[in-house]
Amino acid sequence: MKPNVMLTIASLLSILFGTFHLADDIARGMSPGGLPNLFAVVICVVWLYGTLVLAERRSGYVIILLLSLLSMGILVIHMRGTGVGFGTRRSGGFFFIWTLLALGVTALFSVILSVRGLWSLRRSQPQ
Repeated sequence: MKPNVMLTIASLLSILFGTFHLADDIARGMSPGGLPNLFAVVICVVWLYGTLVLAERRSGYVIILLLSLLSMGILVIHMRGTGVGFGTRRSGGFFFIWTLLALGVTALFSVILSVRGLWSLRRSQPQ
């Protein structure tokens, strides 16, 4: 499979898992619902634009790289604090942890592939 196709799929999965996780955070009361969550919607739209419209361009790779690193921070935040314990005390804890881990895996894979894409753009430029 081509690296750019894999990057598109991994990035779309990261967006999906991230929105699942945010919805689960809100449903569990870990994150307050309301207008501040519209910021997450804007981030997802920018990420989606970078993934689908700016595919194989430097700006698309940079957007995917930065937002994938940001989403990996979600995993780190939850694993360091009481977030995992709080999220698993209620029913549906398996889904909470699974989306967290799936988000971490797809985001790290997106980081690797976007760095690889940026590196290939750098190498293909005439000197």
